[in-house]
Amino acid sequence: MQGKARFVFPFFLSGIMAFLMTGFVTWLNLGLPPDFLARWMKAWLIAWPLAYISALIAAPFAQRATQFVLKTMEGPKA
Repeated sequence: MQGKARFVFPFFLSGIMAFLMTGFVTWLNLGLPPDFLARWMKAWLIAWPLAYISALIAAPFAQRATQFVLKTMEGPKA
């Protein structure tokens, strides 16, 4: 990914993933108490920046691993 896209894409992806994961884990741990939404949003606001930074750090490694796997699956060229 080039230019601004390498920062914008992980921003949205990490936000969506953090939103879904914190909602699920909050539900698993607490059930559905009256303050569920407030607790979920607090967890999400804490998790999102951490997820974004993690995505920025992990992206180059994931791209290289993906390229390696795809090349390995293709096998030797004839």
